[in-house]
Amino acid sequence: MTKYLLTCALLVVGLIAVGSVSATTDAPAVGAVAPEFSLATNEGKQAALKDFRGKWVVLYFYPKDFTSGCTLQARNFQRDLAKYEPLNAVILGVSVDTADSHKEFCAKEGLAFKLLSDTDGKVSDAYGSVMEYNGMKLSARNTFIIDPKGKIAQVFLKVKPAANSEEVLAALEALQKK
Repeated sequence: MTKYLLTCALLVVGLIAVGSVSATTDAPAVGAVAPEFSLATNEGKQAALKDFRGKWVVLYFYPKDFTSGCTLQARNFQRDLAKYEPLNAVILGVSVDTADSHKEFCAKEGLAFKLLSDTDGKVSDAYGSVMEYNGMKLSARNTFIIDPKGKIAQVFLKVKPAANSEEVLAALEALQKK
C-alpha cells in the first residue's frame, strides 16, 4: 500500500511539473526581446509596443471584459495608476475582446489606461497567454514587465487578479533599483 501511494504521489508530482513546464515554455523568458505587436485600442487607434520605447511597460493579459476577476484586476491597476507614473511605466491590458467592448469597459469602470484588442489571439499566443474556455479562445491571465529597451524584465504567470497590481509595483521598484 505504501509503495502504491508513493508511486501515485510521484506520478502526480511528475504531471504537475510537466504541466507547469508546458505552460511556461511558450511565454517569453526574462531577458528575451518582447514580441512586437500593433493592436486596436479602446480609443479606436492603433498602439504598438515600439510606441512605448523608453518606458517600462506593464503588459497584462486577461480573459474577458466585464467579468468579476478581470474587473477587479483592472480596477486595481486604475487605483494604482498614480504610483506607476513616477516609475515611468504604462499599463496595457490585452484580451480577445473587441475594441468596442474595451471602450465600454473603460467607460463603465473609469479606466484611464489603454486596453488592446487581440481578437485573433496572435499577440496572446506570442506571449504564451492563450487558454480555451468552453470552446472559446481567450487570453490567459499573465503579466509581463517590459523594460525601456523592449526586453522582458519580469514574468508573472497565472496571476491572482486581486494582488497583481501590487506585485507588479513591487517588482518594478526592485527592477529599477538594480
